[in-house]
Amino acid sequence: MKRKTLPKLLYADAKGNIFDHPHLCMAGMSGPETVLPESVELIPLPEGSRLFTIPDTPPVAWDEQQRKFVTVASVREGRRPMPVQAVSAFMAPGYVRLLLPACDYSRKKVHLPLWSYTAVGWDEERDCFVVAASRVDTNENWNPCNYDDRKLDPLVRQRLAEMPRNRLLEQLARCAVDYHCFAAKNLFFRRWEAPLPTSPACNSRCLGCISLQPSDCCPANHERIGFVPTPEEIVELALPHLLEAPEPIVSYGQGCEGDPIMQADTVAEATRRLKAATSRGTVNFNSNGSFPDRIAMLCDAGMDSMRFSMNSVREEVYDRYYRPVGYRFADVKESVRLAGERGLFTMINYLVSPGVSDSADEVEALLRFIGETGVKMIQMRNLSIDPDFYNKRMGATGRGIGMYRMLERVKREFPHIQYGYYNRTRENFFPEGYEKGWPIR
Repeated sequence: MKRKTLPKLLYADAKGNIFDHPHLCMAGMSGPETVLPESVELIPLPEGSRLFTIPDTPPVAWDEQQRKFVTVASVREGRRPMPVQAVSAFMAPGYVRLLLPACDYSRKKVHLPLWSYTAVGWDEERDCFVVAASRVDTNENWNPCNYDDRKLDPLVRQRLAEMPRNRLLEQLARCAVDYHCFAAKNLFFRRWEAPLPTSPACNSRCLGCISLQPSDCCPANHERIGFVPTPEEIVELALPHLLEAPEPIVSYGQGCEGDPIMQADTVAEATRRLKAATSRGTVNFNSNGSFPDRIAMLCDAGMDSMRFSMNSVREEVYDRYYRPVGYRFADVKESVRLAGERGLFTMINYLVSPGVSDSADEVEALLRFIGETGVKMIQMRNLSIDPDFYNKRMGATGRGIGMYRMLERVKREFPHIQYGYYNRTRENFFPEGYEKGWPIR
């Protein structure tokens, strides 16, 4: 769709009230560079998304009259200048951001919390907010409207009464009620994908870890599990879910833990018991994939799918974010290859950020990685981290080729690659027409 005019800049006052500018236009950022969004990069703000401000950080806009980008530190309110701050979108799941919010990050006074920051503007022609994003998954299960806490609370009490000594259930009750984890809520609703956290330990020290952060950084979103559940505790929770839930998936490797590969023996034993008890459902393993020998053992235990987390397929960029302890990126790559060779459905949990993930070097490395590992799906996950902090730590010095262009390039080179955002059931690993499953219209 061609536009006669660009979307307008959004800005907020000190109280968080959001306005659209009468003539300045929306901009975005790719890495540290300010850019104008392309028409193909802009879609209406998805339902279930949220707008929020970037405190004490002025937005950057495109001035059509001057034909240049300008920093907007204030706007006139009557005769007085009013200081303003930038606005960002936090999108509903299933959408990958294509541009960061354009603002003067050098002026911010705080380390921004662990959210994913997306460029947003106001489209006068369509009379709606627009974001720089592309839909990558059509699964509607995870929409916020499906999670009614009024129905959740009695289910949590009921399950806790049924299994009063199961520590894992207590952990997930806290995740569901206190941290509003949708996956944990699914366990109590007994539907779809449910989590099985197992590990208080991790051999990565991720800059954006959501369960453990140094005290001088931004706070973690929640506390990490503090114990290793027994195979009996895992099976007691997981087996009824696999037997009774619609579209059942149980997944090791959750936000409230370290990495389950550190507890591979426990996970393997629990999985063997689950597979001996039922052939129904999907057992998935989310991990950094740091030990190929343990991955092989877990494949033999009966895993159906594995998802490997990475922010980059370039070792130097991966190391800057994951800061691995006792393993190398080559081990991760071998794990992906090995799991695919053993017949599992393999995915990358690709933590993306515009300007880093779509750099020319990253795109070329990703194409090589796909060819060498045979990975089946790339889950395009928006990395939740301070954009300025991340760009600096990753050494981003300029713009990328464009996230949309990156998605196009990969799909053109490897039509079998699927994009997504969520884990899938075995029955839906290869849906009809998956080679043409993106872009989603």
